[in-house]
Order: sequence, then C-alpha cells, then structure tokens
Amino acid sequence: MTTTESSGSGDVSRSMELLWGTGERATRGPKPGLTLDRIVTAAIELADAEGLAAVSMRRLSTELGAGTMSLYRHVPGRAELVDLMLDRVQGEGAHAPEPHAAEPDTAEPDTADSATVEPAPGWRKTVERAARDELALYQAHPWLLSVNQTRPVLGPGAVGGMESMLAGIKDTGLSDPELISVIIMVSGYVSGVARTQVHAVEVQQVTGISDDEFWRAQEPMLSTVMTSGRYPLMAALSPEAFGPDFDHFEFGLQRLLDGLEVLVEQRTKR
Repeated sequence: MTTTESSGSGDVSRSMELLWGTGERATRGPKPGLTLDRIVTAAIELADAEGLAAVSMRRLSTELGAGTMSLYRHVPGRAELVDLMLDRVQGEGAHAPEPHAAEPDTAEPDTADSATVEPAPGWRKTVERAARDELALYQAHPWLLSVNQTRPVLGPGAVGGMESMLAGIKDTGLSDPELISVIIMVSGYVSGVARTQVHAVEVQQVTGISDDEFWRAQEPMLSTVMTSGRYPLMAALSPEAFGPDFDHFEFGLQRLLDGLEVLVEQRTKR
C-alpha cells in the first residue's frame, strides 16, 4: 500500500472549524436528513470496504441517496472530508484520560467504597494499551496507512488520544520533548507492523495466490540451496523460525518497552 493522500491538503481552517463543531452552518426549518456526521460515517464505511480511493463526493452522494451538491453544503470538498475521517477513527482508539487522584480525605475511609477504587495503570500498561489499540485501528481501517499524516490536522480525536497517552506517561521523569518522542517511537513501530500485516492480506487478494501456494512454489529450489552448505545458519533454523505462532508484534513491543524502562528508572531515581 503506497501513500496516496496527505492530511491537511485542503482548507485547514475550514477543517478545524468542522472538527471542533464551529463550522457546520445552521439551517432554518426541519432538521435535514443529510448531516455532516452521516457523510463522514458513510465515507469511512466506504473506505473500509473499498479503500480510500473509492471515496469521492459523487460516490458518497449515491451511497447517501442525495445530490452531489448537497454534500458541499456540509463539507467543502474531499480533502477536508479526509481530515474529518482521520480524526473520527483516531477518536475510536482514544481512551479517556485517567482521572487525577483526589486529595487525601481526613475522614475515616469507607471500606466498601475504597475497595472498588482501582489504581491508575502505570506508564508501561498505558503504552501497551495504546500500541495494541493503534494496531487494531489499522486492522479495522487499512486505508489509514495510505495517508501521509506527518502534518496532522488536530481535531478532538487526535488531541484526545494525545491527552490520554500523556496522562499515562507524564510521571516517567522524561522531559516534554522526550514524552512526545515516546509517542512518535511507539506509533512508528506500530504502523510498521500494521503495514506489513495489511500488505500480507492485500497481496493474496491481488494475486489470488495463498501464502502456502507461494512458499510451496519456492520449496524445490530452496531445498537444494539449503543443503548446499553455503548458508549454514539459515539451514540450521528450526521450522518454527518462520511459523505463524510467534507473536512478532508483542515481542518487539515488549523489547521496546524494556529499553524505555531503563531510561525511566534512571530518571525517576534522580
């Protein structure tokens, strides 16, 4: 899957107005059947089913049973619509920030109430959850990987996700730039794994050849090569080395967090 679109490629000010609820113009009379929410929902469903390239104002008008020009009364164009789609799905994976602990109460604690209070998850659990949620987001919406988001348009979904993540990692002793770097690092790792997974599904759909068929076609030549003695380390690998049972995503995530934990321990011991 190649990057075909860029976020923020339209009227950024208009996208921001629509994202933050200040841009949909009110109309007199009965509430219209066509709304911005319906348009964004239909666009996401279409992109999920057929890819982002299938999303056009004309196609959406057909899906919604409305005139093409009626869509433009709600959103200026496709570029701004993509900004709204991105923020909507990003909001799906964002958890509400953990509430800050209340000030200690001098009154006698209520045993029944205190038993139900759960401690806030530590920074590691926060990052684990964020990483798994982001992977699930790419799996549910593979078209996200076709959008260049190096210049994101920050709506409620994106900002809420950042707020939630920062709330969980703020006590690590890291500086503000380092906190942002943690978010970038984890997101980069997840998107790389997601891209590989999405490509694996796409190649079977495009070629009509299953993974088993693909590797069986290479087996005769590889068997000869591996017994030649030229590649002893490759030949010595166990059958499980390339098997589907090993969770490469979790292994990589835990090693990434192990490295980060060393730094956090250094900072919090100062």
